[in-house]
Amino acid sequence: MIQYALKCSNGHTFDSWFQSAAAYDKLASSGMVTCAVCGCDKVEKAIMTPRVRPARKAEAQMPAQKPEANTIDMAAPSPDVEKVIAELRRKVEENSDYVGKDFANEARKIHLGDAPERAIYGEAKPEEAKALIEDGVPVAPLPFIPSRKSN
Repeated sequence: MIQYALKCSNGHTFDSWFQSAAAYDKLASSGMVTCAVCGCDKVEKAIMTPRVRPARKAEAQMPAQKPEANTIDMAAPSPDVEKVIAELRRKVEENSDYVGKDFANEARKIHLGDAPERAIYGEAKPEEAKALIEDGVPVAPLPFIPSRKSN
């Protein structure tokens, strides 16, 4: 696995993991790598510092570094990250309506005043999300995949 720092043509920066450098190249050339913020498919590698592990001997001689207080490493799954995401999911599901794959249409209706104003969540294709953002509709990606509710 390899982690790349990426940047979209709109200036958003984010990190993503890939199976290999070749896997990234294949996905990027086919337009499958999209911005985590706006869904733009014009993404390129950003300048990043390499993470090189020290040799075992050097590692044994290095003092252990303590993480800063109140920080969570989002790249490494941990109980803290999972707990934060689970709490966010709970709050979103309790305080908003799930509209499924009709999210883009419903968000646009609410924005235009054709539907009652309320908090919603659902699913949208990257191009739909990009169109909403370009039209000034306030939307944000969620760090989890919504549970599909069935009737």
